[in-house]
Amino acid sequence: MADKTNYSSTYTIGNDLTVNRMGFGAMRITGEGIWGPPKDKKEAIRVLKRAVELGINFIDTADSYGPNVSEELIAEALYPYPKDLVIATKGGLTRTGPNVWPINADPEYLQGALEGSLKRLKLDRIDLYQLHRVDPDVPYEKTLEFLQRVQEEGLVKHLGLSEVTVEQIKKAQEYFEVVSVQNKYSVDYRVWEDELDFCREQNIAFIPWNPINAGNVGALEKLQQVGQKHDATAHQVALSWLLHHASNILLIPGTSQVKHLEENYHAADIRLTEEDMQELEKVKQSDK
Repeated sequence: MADKTNYSSTYTIGNDLTVNRMGFGAMRITGEGIWGPPKDKKEAIRVLKRAVELGINFIDTADSYGPNVSEELIAEALYPYPKDLVIATKGGLTRTGPNVWPINADPEYLQGALEGSLKRLKLDRIDLYQLHRVDPDVPYEKTLEFLQRVQEEGLVKHLGLSEVTVEQIKKAQEYFEVVSVQNKYSVDYRVWEDELDFCREQNIAFIPWNPINAGNVGALEKLQQVGQKHDATAHQVALSWLLHHASNILLIPGTSQVKHLEENYHAADIRLTEEDMQELEKVKQSDK
């Protein structure tokens, strides 16, 4: 068994974009329900600027966050961008209200979504463009053909997927190189373990969202127990476990406050022991 207590702090996406594995997810710099502008815009701008100051050089966003708000704030806070900053965005979800996320991966819709993201982010090409969801009402091949085309046109450098199975990843690989997969995953929610393993074998970045599954009391207690040993919070331990668990995991914890950003960032400083890892492996799993 590989030693998970020692790991690299960086990961190279698509063999040419090296980023720190502790990134930032820009979903929560929007309003309540991921809808509209943030309650405190100045703090949201400070969060983005502080993230770069800390050395975070991978920011994940989507056109649906706001919608549009997250991308607009990133450009306002950080453009012109540092040379090593990788901005990943996504398309394929529409918005009709707070916490409502209809899927639309029709090529015609995605074309407009991509053009909007490029304009808002002030970019000629997006480093990593990810399909937010597979659309059950649109033939998957049509969506993949669209993604293949915009990559060939130079509008995106690399392509990724979200909430997909191994079979769906393999199908996409027939059209383009898949460099990232973004699925829900945490210490107590590991239903995508096969997908994580496949991604590791294929040198595909695995980007877990919802890295601490709220409401699992048993998991929280175990995380707190381990955290006491390291003077860390349960949330920090949950993030640290992910870094230790698999070398291809990139973290994108999100927040709207600088204080929480710095707390998340310092989770990368925690070095869990083999005993810690064994204890966390015992956490009862939540169902899909």
